[in-house]
Amino acid sequence: MDKFIVSARKYRPQAFDTVVGQSHITTTLKNAIRNQQLAHAFLFCGPRGVGKTTCARILAKTINCEKPTNDGEACNECQSCHSFNDGASMNYFELDAASNNSVDNIRDLVDQVRFVPQTGRYKVYVIDEVHMLSSSAFNAFLKTLEEPPPYAIFILATTEKHKILPTILSRCQIFDFKRITTNDTVEHLEEICKKEEITADKAALQVIAQKSEGCMRDALSILDKIVSFTNGELNYANTLEHLNILDADCYFRLLSTMQQQDLAGAMLLYDEINRKGFEGDLVLNGYAEFIRNLLVCKDEKAAGLLDVVESFKDKYISTAKNVSPAFLISALNILNDAEINYKAARNKKLHVELALIKLCYLQQALEISAGINGISKKKLTDTAKPLAFRSITPFQIKDATGNRQTATAKLIIETPVIKEEKATSHKPQAASNQDPESSIQNPASNKLSALDKIRKQYQQNGNNGNGHSNHPLQEEMLTKAWNEYTLSLKEAKKPSAHCFEMAVLRIKDENTFEAITADTIEKQFIEQDRNKLFAFLQEKLQNRLLQFSVVVEEKKAGDKPKEISLTSKEQFIKMAEQYPLVKELKDRLKLELDY
Repeated sequence: MDKFIVSARKYRPQAFDTVVGQSHITTTLKNAIRNQQLAHAFLFCGPRGVGKTTCARILAKTINCEKPTNDGEACNECQSCHSFNDGASMNYFELDAASNNSVDNIRDLVDQVRFVPQTGRYKVYVIDEVHMLSSSAFNAFLKTLEEPPPYAIFILATTEKHKILPTILSRCQIFDFKRITTNDTVEHLEEICKKEEITADKAALQVIAQKSEGCMRDALSILDKIVSFTNGELNYANTLEHLNILDADCYFRLLSTMQQQDLAGAMLLYDEINRKGFEGDLVLNGYAEFIRNLLVCKDEKAAGLLDVVESFKDKYISTAKNVSPAFLISALNILNDAEINYKAARNKKLHVELALIKLCYLQQALEISAGINGISKKKLTDTAKPLAFRSITPFQIKDATGNRQTATAKLIIETPVIKEEKATSHKPQAASNQDPESSIQNPASNKLSALDKIRKQYQQNGNNGNGHSNHPLQEEMLTKAWNEYTLSLKEAKKPSAHCFEMAVLRIKDENTFEAITADTIEKQFIEQDRNKLFAFLQEKLQNRLLQFSVVVEEKKAGDKPKEISLTSKEQFIKMAEQYPLVKELKDRLKLELDY
């Protein structure tokens, strides 16, 4: 029994013409070989499994071929080609940078470059996964990569081009490999199936190609697994079963239940899918892709983007004609939100069912939000009406000296009444149900208006409203009340007491005075107690019209500082400064003073 070799190795391309899906690179390399315009360093970058290492090996074999063909291919008949195919070539060195990424490994490689090839023209060094090299290894490799011997060629391969240093990129000729298309993958799989005498449906091969996502190595690995699973017979059903993929027919049935608002049918269908072992996130993702395909099919120009099995293409196009774009876009939003929040949900099945419930009644919600002639809009007012103002007649008042003064009241705003229908009859409201505004407009109202209150207050000629007259400010009474409040702050041990002591009071008129402070800090301390101080002074001085302000004035050089009371400790310190023998007596007797 022959040893089994996986298809990815058994059918690895041995010539440029057999490389699948990379004609833009193979053509460039063949022309460079034929015209003898080879660069000394190449960088092959692209996704996994698309032929980077394969092209590097074919290039190494072709440039050392003794009898290359006219189109730049190796002859596969000379001694160099045979030794290369057998893996015994002395001019080919392949290094895996994932496991050999240190400076010592690169130094060993550089030491080998100094030796001239015994046979052939070139020594080819392939460094796979070159992005895994450390920064120091890259730096050790820079000089050799920039100016190698004329017989040395370096081929670097990587899947992550952005991780390579710019100094390396500037020294290489860069080739970007692209993903292999679904059609190219299917054609290559069909050729392999013919060689291996495997019965395979084209629909099954298309599913494999879609699952591989442009990676030929993955496609060949999947093919080998399914062949072993089905004993050499590939059909659409067993391929879906092996790859754990939901059939598109399930999504068509699910869409049909939602168009009919058949919630029970949708829930039963999802329960059937769940019993087969399909996870909820897989259902959400697959259904979102299905809705996307329907949205693509709405426009014939974008129908080429549809990457599905050919047998379902006509069904997709016909179904898309019967579904509105609004439904498809809204469904995509619901499915996207459900898939994002799926991992955080504690009850996964309930989370998916809630999304299905929303989708079942989505069409009804869209119909409600849209009117008969289109989407309904909020009702807007016709025009903006200006406010109506009514001025108040000025009245005569007497001030404290008995002189007449004219006072003008503020304007009263009348709220405009917008009449939508003609009123047939209005009954007068009772006086008790009238609002203050109507009482102002109605001169027969028995209620006292705000204007009457103002007039009555002015007519009191300085009374405080409670029948008690306001006493004018006197310096002696003001100072006494101020010191009394300061004493209360001292007893409460508040730091603002010192600021109140230092303040100087200045009476401006019979109802107003100023508290003068030396700096802003003292002013802030007094302002903190403003409300309590204001109430205290009004009560003590019996003046409801009392007003005061805190002013900062810098002291002049000639001003005498206000005497303040000293604490016991401050008194002793001052005494000791004036009479040093007192402190000496305290120290000799070792006295402890109780301050």
